Amino acid sequence: MGSFLSFGERSHRIAEADSVAVIGLGRFGRSVALELMASGTEVLGIDGDADVVQELNGRLTQVVRADATKEDVIRQLAVHEFDRAVVAITGDLKASILATSLLLKIGGPIVWAKATDEQHGTILEQLGVHHIVFPEADMGRRVAHLVRGAAKDYLEIENGYALVKTIAPRELHGLPLGDTDLRAKRGVTIAAARTGGGAWEHADSATVLGPDSTVLAVGPSKSVEAFAQLR
Repeated sequence: MGSFLSFGERSHRIAEADSVAVIGLGRFGRSVALELMASGTEVLGIDGDADVVQELNGRLTQVVRADATKEDVIRQLAVHEFDRAVVAITGDLKASILATSLLLKIGGPIVWAKATDEQHGTILEQLGVHHIVFPEADMGRRVAHLVRGAAKDYLEIENGYALVKTIAPRELHGLPLGDTDLRAKRGVTIAAARTGGGAWEHADSATVLGPDSTVLAVGPSKSVEAFAQLR
């Protein structure tokens, strides 16, 4: 399935749609690339470390040892023809900025870039990056919410808005959700629910919850945090 190329060998477009180039195959980039492969996306991985590239040979659609800060390299690898590109370079701020700037210059893919801190994120924003991610900070906030609360899982969708997975509180047991006035009282909406170990189902006004119900609630961060504390 995979191929291992060194720079100098011609790389070709590997998909007409739904293809992603991942630049930087450290822990974050590798995780992104492998998860994309698992979901059926074709992935070109690029890294300057021969050992990293060799390790991922056969696990990605194509993996290349190359310097992604060089325009001739990016053009030869046809990265501009990909749908999306993820700049996941770690430990080298200059290389991250150069590679990102180059992708934006040549145009083509929607660019996602990993920021190591707020200053890095500000630079990426000024460059015009489409999506900036702060994996360490985001995970830190998520863990903090889980540690301090009763939620089973927590996901901040955007600043000030979140989704929480939690046990249905007693005040909702035995009543159709439409009769609970939950959004007005608690500021959250139940998006989905499951009973015991059953399958998740979309929640609506007729959904009735019980003691063994788990729910996904969405709303302002403070509201979903407070909702997760209810018992």
